Amino acid sequence: MPLAKNIPLFVVWFPRDCYLCYDARQLAVMAETEHAPGFATPTRGVRSDCRHPPVIRITHWITAFAFLCLVISGVAILLAHPRLYWGETGVRSGPSLIDLPLPFVLESPIRGPGRYLHFLSAWISLFAGLIYLINGLFTYHFRKHLLPSRSDLNWKQIRQVILRHLRFERPPKEEALAYNLLQRLAYLLVIFVLFPLMFWTGLAMSPAVVSVFPTIVTIFGGQQSARTIHFFIASFLVLFLVIHILMVCLAGFTVRSRAMITGRIASDKETI
Repeated sequence: MPLAKNIPLFVVWFPRDCYLCYDARQLAVMAETEHAPGFATPTRGVRSDCRHPPVIRITHWITAFAFLCLVISGVAILLAHPRLYWGETGVRSGPSLIDLPLPFVLESPIRGPGRYLHFLSAWISLFAGLIYLINGLFTYHFRKHLLPSRSDLNWKQIRQVILRHLRFERPPKEEALAYNLLQRLAYLLVIFVLFPLMFWTGLAMSPAVVSVFPTIVTIFGGQQSARTIHFFIASFLVLFLVIHILMVCLAGFTVRSRAMITGRIASDKETI
């Protein structure tokens, strides 16, 4: 049978798997290959499977925008009192744990709006993260794409990946289709450790939340302890963001950004 022409693109959902986008003509070729291998039409350099499902792409950009707002508003809040303490209270004239090399800007016009922006961005980031987490659990995204295998967890392979990143070497083409070991470990750390701790310590600094759930702050030893931990977690996340952007630029900013916007993987004829 001749293949149908001008068949539109559609999306197929495979249970327990990620989204795979195929052209109907490619599926017909695959079907004919199963029954009549000699009559199959070759597909040269065609790769149209989705790199990232829609839920991951949408939550990624929402979280990225919200995190940028969190950083800007967080700096505005920090400038009002750039000192870190440990315990329940801290005063400007008293001893501090760390004096940050920042000026006291008490009369900053963005201090008030910055707090509202910080809280709003935090809730947006939290809800986007919950959607991503629920989707990842139901689609087995974490187990299939982020959880490293036991064979990958050896010092030799870890050292090779770290050295390649330290030398700013361009990643191989295979990394456009799957995360490398260092990416998997970094993403797991951010998703399941740093982000939950950032939200937890943020809520621990809220008097309204602490009045209802005092345990969330007492476990840290006080609101100032939670603030100090919150600051260092945010600093690690900013460092992760900078490294992430550098690696994207090194791998090919246009191609990798397009994959996160459209979900389309570059074909073999394109530069990855």
